[in-house]
Amino acid sequence: QVQLVESGGGLVQTGGSLRLSCAASGRTFSWYAMGWFRQAPGKEREFVAGISRSGGSTGYADSVKGRFTISRDNAKNTVYLQMNSLKPEDTAVYYCAADPAITYSMTYYSRMPLEFDYWGQGTQVTVSA
Repeated sequence: QVQLVESGGGLVQTGGSLRLSCAASGRTFSWYAMGWFRQAPGKEREFVAGISRSGGSTGYADSVKGRFTISRDNAKNTVYLQMNSLKPEDTAVYYCAADPAITYSMTYYSRMPLEFDYWGQGTQVTVSA
């Protein structure tokens, strides 16, 4: 079992920045590839960013590429999402998720929600126009 707790959400103006954190507890954090997803009202949950177990491989949705940065600190059992140049369309509940990846390569990460076994409770991000 892995427990995930997100923090750092809030209300920000267009063009502003936020840094989300996701603290993990339970199993060995470095066993898991990690991802950030988001869900806006009335929409499907969508992939935002993913990072491999070592942190050496990352990927982003086209809508956030160049504005968001995912990173992790395995010593602190934490994954981060730095969000810059925020837009109203970034408004959503943001979730971090853990994908058991100990048998996969060190560069592996997934964009598919079904691959992730553990999810946090979510943190609201609201970007005002």
